[in-house]
Amino acid sequence: MSQAVSDKNQELHSDELFHVKNWMTPSPYCIQPGQTLREASQMMVQLHLDSLPVVDETNRLIGMITSRKLINYFAQGNQGDDLIGSIPKANLAAIRPDDSILDVFSLPYDQLPVMGEDGKLLGILTARDILDGLSKYIYKLKQQHNSTGALGAILESAYEGIAVVDENGILQEFNEAYSRFTGIKREDAIGRHVTEVIDNTHLHETVKTGMAERGVLQNIQGHDMVVHRIPIWKEDRIVGAIGMLIFEGVTEVYKIYEKLQENQTANPDLFTKKKESDSRVTLDQIIGTSEGITEVKRLARKAARTAATVLITGESGTGKEMFAKSIHHLSPFSTGPFISVNCGAIPEHLFESELFGYEEGAFTGAKKGGKPGKFELADNGTIFLDEIGEMPLVMQTKLLRVLQEKEAERVGSVKKYQINVRVIAATNRDLKQMIEDGEFREDLYYRLNIIQLHIPPLRERKKDIPVLLVHYLREICDRYKIPGKLFTSEAVNAFVHHPWRGNIREMVNTVEQLVTLVDGKVIDYRHLPDMLKGAGPSVKKGKKAPSAAGSIEEAKLLGNQRESELILHALRKAGGNKSKAADLLGIHRTTLYQKLRKHGIS
Repeated sequence: MSQAVSDKNQELHSDELFHVKNWMTPSPYCIQPGQTLREASQMMVQLHLDSLPVVDETNRLIGMITSRKLINYFAQGNQGDDLIGSIPKANLAAIRPDDSILDVFSLPYDQLPVMGEDGKLLGILTARDILDGLSKYIYKLKQQHNSTGALGAILESAYEGIAVVDENGILQEFNEAYSRFTGIKREDAIGRHVTEVIDNTHLHETVKTGMAERGVLQNIQGHDMVVHRIPIWKEDRIVGAIGMLIFEGVTEVYKIYEKLQENQTANPDLFTKKKESDSRVTLDQIIGTSEGITEVKRLARKAARTAATVLITGESGTGKEMFAKSIHHLSPFSTGPFISVNCGAIPEHLFESELFGYEEGAFTGAKKGGKPGKFELADNGTIFLDEIGEMPLVMQTKLLRVLQEKEAERVGSVKKYQINVRVIAATNRDLKQMIEDGEFREDLYYRLNIIQLHIPPLRERKKDIPVLLVHYLREICDRYKIPGKLFTSEAVNAFVHHPWRGNIREMVNTVEQLVTLVDGKVIDYRHLPDMLKGAGPSVKKGKKAPSAAGSIEEAKLLGNQRESELILHALRKAGGNKSKAADLLGIHRTTLYQKLRKHGIS
């Protein structure tokens, strides 16, 4: 037994989840030895840092300035004019990105620099980062030690009745609470079809439709019950469903419902339901459990802890602003405002006054008393520069100066004001290609791209589509005061295999169209618009197969050879331009590079 536990512990130590690179703060703020200790202290105060790496011009680590060192330095009466390079360097315990946090947490340092093979600084691992990782480690240990018999214990100790069926509707689990209520013994229930055991059940239909139902009424043995029905998905396929009994009687629920109905009759305002429009969006509100979106959430949490500028990339409709609001909510600037600026919607001649404000009389028609700019309004908070790729070159130059100097001035003014703002930028364009074309400043790109988050398109996170469908179907039905609807499994399958060039925004519009136009509770394959029909994994007879420059998803179903052919075809069609080839294939440029390496295509 002890040997088994030891083996499990060894597995956890080698688990990639606990590698330093997954917990460190990437691309930390740095300072160079030619700067003064006063500059270092000012930088640490403004950015809320406990430590500041000292690097040379090649980004190789020289030393670390800590808040403790600075306090000791200033306590001795120094004015801060000494250069950082004149301070003796202490020995540093540098670690590698593939080291395990379980092997480095005992080192006697609050901050550990993370170095690459070339000796350059990649990130900082703080005590808080290590604590987060150790919490995950303890959780996984508990999971392993308690896994034996855990499911059975949960089922039998649950007050609610719980039934589990397989993909054919056959009962696989039937707990004691359900057994007591129905009067049917567990051993007599398991192995039988659910309709033979539970009155008026729809659990076998949940397996077919793949649509979750929460808080619905079901009459069992003469009693109105509130039940949940939840499908179980595995690798894009429904393998079963769980049914749960929540209440043994719903008299109180009916009373509450009647009271709500009375209030609605008194206030029949169906289409002006007010929603709080502030910026307090959390990462938990971003729906998705696929590998791609989970990784973006993890990076967003880490980025939020710092004051570093974040660049969010991704196609239109992927939810870039939601991630920006989530980072703001988790950041040190969360108590300040969140100001959003759409750079593609501001006329070029108004850009400067919109961003930095103007004084009274600055131009004809200027507002009396002047007007603050977006940067002033975002003071001590976050400014979100959406569609940054649409910003004119002249304004790019001015924005770069503001980001570097941390100060700006209104149009028509001679006084500058200080800026204490977290900057998050977003774009659906390839900024590197724009730099090559002379449309975007390279120095501004590197100023914005401290931490980059790339949000994968919906077609690369198909696992999330059923969950998103359930969420938006319920939300849209509630918005229009329409009784709840559900999709058949064939309809869900068509949604899953559609390429969704407009991403989540396009999918939500399609669901809204179906909810408002389809009569009846069930939305079937025949109700879907033509663009969704034939989007399944196989090409129907008589229909033309997708072109090589159509969908990379087809290749996943036909194998690596077909994928390689599609990529080569797209590259030839794009004249070797990888950005255009990625667009033709419907994938991100980074994903294309990964596939080129995978297939050995130069």
